[in-house]
Amino acid sequence: MRWLVGWSSTAAGAAGPGSAGATGYDGETVHPVGAQLLWGDPDPLWAVGDWRPDEVRVVKADAQTRIAVLGTCGASDEELRVGLFAARGGALRHLTAWSGSYTAVVQVGRRITVCGDLAGARPVFHTPWAGGTAYATAALPLADLIEANLDFGHLAALLAAPDVPAALHDSTPYDGVRRIPPGHALILRAGAREIAGYEPVASLAVAAPPADPADAVDAVRDALVDAVRARLAAPRHVPGVEIDPGPVPGMGPAERRAARGMPVPGIGADLSGGPASGTLALLAAGLPGMPGTILGHGTGAGERLLAVTFNDLAVRGREAELERAGTLAANPRLHHVVVTGGEEALPYAELEGPLTDEPGPSLVTAARHRARLASGSADHFTGYGARQVLDAHPARLADLLMDRRRRHLVRPVAALAKADGSVMVPARVYAAARKLARTSYRAGVASLADRLMQRRFEEPGGAVGASLAGLTWARPGPAARWLTGEALAEVSARLQGAVAQAGVGPGQRPGDHRARAALRRHAADIRVLEQAAEIRSQRLHSPFLDNQVVRACRALPEALRVQPGARAAILRTVLEGAGVGGLPPGWGAPSHASSAAAARAGLRVAVHSLMALFDTPLLAEAGLVEARVVRKAVRAAVDGEPLPLDGLADLVSLELWLRRLLARRGTCWSGTPARARAVPAGISARGRALGAGA
Repeated sequence: MRWLVGWSSTAAGAAGPGSAGATGYDGETVHPVGAQLLWGDPDPLWAVGDWRPDEVRVVKADAQTRIAVLGTCGASDEELRVGLFAARGGALRHLTAWSGSYTAVVQVGRRITVCGDLAGARPVFHTPWAGGTAYATAALPLADLIEANLDFGHLAALLAAPDVPAALHDSTPYDGVRRIPPGHALILRAGAREIAGYEPVASLAVAAPPADPADAVDAVRDALVDAVRARLAAPRHVPGVEIDPGPVPGMGPAERRAARGMPVPGIGADLSGGPASGTLALLAAGLPGMPGTILGHGTGAGERLLAVTFNDLAVRGREAELERAGTLAANPRLHHVVVTGGEEALPYAELEGPLTDEPGPSLVTAARHRARLASGSADHFTGYGARQVLDAHPARLADLLMDRRRRHLVRPVAALAKADGSVMVPARVYAAARKLARTSYRAGVASLADRLMQRRFEEPGGAVGASLAGLTWARPGPAARWLTGEALAEVSARLQGAVAQAGVGPGQRPGDHRARAALRRHAADIRVLEQAAEIRSQRLHSPFLDNQVVRACRALPEALRVQPGARAAILRTVLEGAGVGGLPPGWGAPSHASSAAAARAGLRVAVHSLMALFDTPLLAEAGLVEARVVRKAVRAAVDGEPLPLDGLADLVSLELWLRRLLARRGTCWSGTPARARAVPAGISARGRALGAGA
């Protein structure tokens, strides 16, 4: 795991300028373990973890004006310097406009500015400390710093309403540690903090003028090409060179790397057969202006992009996708590797793993992803986020009605009617969209609070049912039905408190609001996945979550994105505009293989382990669930009952995360023997306070 951490104090630190520590509440001098100091007191900044040399850049204008950029950034040092001068005047948005995925920290005198991203894949956290404010790109180090306990209200909201920003607000799993929302920056002035938005948001009352569809798709193409180029232009990393023990009889360099669990050098990509991963693989393998191959810049001309396809032997139904992946891999610039996985790669098959910064449902599938990534390259492209930034959330139908563009609803509603086979579908969908368009944000959130209190979780099934359920301002999470009444009441109170505040509201239309919330949750889970399935010396690149790509995709007209097959059509146009053609027949067709089939197979294989996990669960000690209720749900899912399997994944992943957190020893900080308690304490006391138990 890699993170940066720093703080802003009310006065110059007692440790002295340029030192690698600062004075805390108890007069102790603390500093992060294994850190690289980027600049010193009175407002120090460190980079912690296995950062590559090219991923940490500091550019100075003078002793009091400098910028640190951590991650993959396509800007040159001169562009960073120009951006620094502009930031000195207070401008922020341009700091997030360079290609790549990165975190920018600007220091101008005693003013510190830390920019988060638009998706939430690179969050920024903060907490009061030592009379000032500490900040980091990971929450656990800050929790260690202030010796925080768990925030059980946040954990309950993660299960009851994970897609509702009003329920989560700015909280984290750690009491006292806060996050800044996507599209915002944290500004610190001598310890005082301010959170400022840098991205304009469309008005709820007046829609932005619709963009020309062709121009909007061209902008998506340019943003994706720049995002891929930024990765290709970065210095090549050869895993294991710095720790290569030298010649081993019978083993070459590649074998030695494989024995240590390290990826092969170069660039690779997922190639699932779907349009997102296929687009990135083809762009990375053959961008115009990069003659030869992806490694044709003097570091191994003739080498091909490593395309990895995962073939799940335990679940059938992806034969067409695998065939399309094989057809794409016939490109001479691609070297195709098919990774097969049996029962050992099913969800829930591996319940052990590393502790992640926060919980997320991908914890139950981490071993599945690690099996694929272990065969990947040192720099590996993934298509994560494409669905969230390109597809239309069902609530966008209400946005179209608010703009009186009813004719654009015809094709998506007709596609739903064809899938359902009922002539009543158009009327039901139109009525739901019309109701949402006329419902205020306050009323929508208050309705969810009432549903949680009354335990009303029934929703229609099928594709039409999913669309109807999405035509609301807020809806219960799939795990909400298994929570205790006390936990649901606590989340309901959080929602009621949110709508009671003066001026509350997203300032957005319902479709735009729901789409941003879905992207935020997905990006947070991808961050958890990167930590849980991490391969040493490997970097996962998700260009669809980059700021510039997210911006370009948000500019796509709603009338375009709601049409059936819009994502595949947009990406096909992107490839054609980049000079890539020859796509196989059926490219971009929706997958008929459901992830639910893999989840249900994994539940059957791991049923005994899951029963043991929920014999005396920590979630029950905390008063969030009753153990017998969860065990009954697991048995029902194994028997094939139609339950929300993603809700079970939420429950299992949170229980796993709590166990790993409580088993943890030590801390992220050094400097005093007293700072040794790991987060957190008080789970049993919390359960007793709520009057709930296992």
